Amino acid sequence: MTDLRQLLRDLPVFAGELPAFDPAGTPDEPVALFANWLLDAVRAQVPEPHAMTVSTADADGNPSARTLILKDIDADGWRFAAHADSVKGRELAGRPYAALTFYWQPLARQIRVRGPVVRESAERAAQDFLARGAGARAEALLGRQSQPLADLSERDAAVAESAARLAREPGLVAPGWQLFTVRAESVEFWQGDRDRKHTRLAYRRKGEADVWTKELLWP
Repeated sequence: MTDLRQLLRDLPVFAGELPAFDPAGTPDEPVALFANWLLDAVRAQVPEPHAMTVSTADADGNPSARTLILKDIDADGWRFAAHADSVKGRELAGRPYAALTFYWQPLARQIRVRGPVVRESAERAAQDFLARGAGARAEALLGRQSQPLADLSERDAAVAESAARLAREPGLVAPGWQLFTVRAESVEFWQGDRDRKHTRLAYRRKGEADVWTKELLWP
């Protein structure tokens, strides 16, 4: 354990050329800045830049987190999908609030989004489900996420059967598939610096209106 501790201390951070970030030139609302940073990550060939950590909490306030894919973003918020019977689906039903975290390591950039979660219509959820790849639809159709599994062969057989069903019924949608939108109350943009002079810019929504305040935060 001593060697591991030293190994962790010796690992490099913030390597390579880091982008500049001038908060003075940022837009009045966070969606446009998020889109710009996301496109920067795509252009920099950051692996899976649309991957994000989605954090929720159960009825007792105990948190849980997992990595999901961002499906869309617009003026309404940040969108992702989940099965109603999954842990996140059940937690969102009881406490419709979430935090999203994006981290683009090569750019030393992090974005944190927090806010209430709204469930989209069944029609929009169906559109999202049908846009998924065949394998993803076959697995989601099972509706068994996080349930105990006896062995991997049971999984493979169930997915194969589900895939065969989808081949016969290509328009089939998992009954519990849901599309969620995080309507952000706060969005923080974090630009790392080798000397730890990190730049943090926080947007906060004022009331229900689409009016935002901005402020710098200490590192």
